[in-house]
Amino acid sequence: MSLQNLAGKTLEKVKADRKAVERLLAAAQRNLADAQLEGLSPENSFDLAYKSVMQSAMVALLANGYRPLTSVPGHHQTAIQTLPLTIGASSTQVRLLDGLRRQRNLSDYSGETVSTATADECLKAARTLLLQVQQWLKVNRPALI
Repeated sequence: MSLQNLAGKTLEKVKADRKAVERLLAAAQRNLADAQLEGLSPENSFDLAYKSVMQSAMVALLANGYRPLTSVPGHHQTAIQTLPLTIGASSTQVRLLDGLRRQRNLSDYSGETVSTATADECLKAARTLLLQVQQWLKVNRPALI
């Protein structure tokens, strides 16, 4: 599988835009910081950390000239599962992030509670992914940062 093979199916080709990358990175950083605020429920902490994960994954796609087709179901799954192609993420990391995506769906659509441990796991995963994306950009697309 390649990003080009997914174009027109789950991804659309776009022009990488420095301002869009900067805005998404700033949003991912803000959401990650907010996820760590005192007094938040595990669900809200998880939601903010997961949002940071998605924004980081979107930066990775955008920096490679793509974005998910939001008119096609599964755009969160696409953003996560393309991370090995966009920034070289490991399959282990993708499985973890995909599990967090499934937990987010259970929480959002079924009212499933989120444990503190799961919220903490999502925070750690969000921190790791944001750092990876920033490092990848510095090495591979420095003109975008």
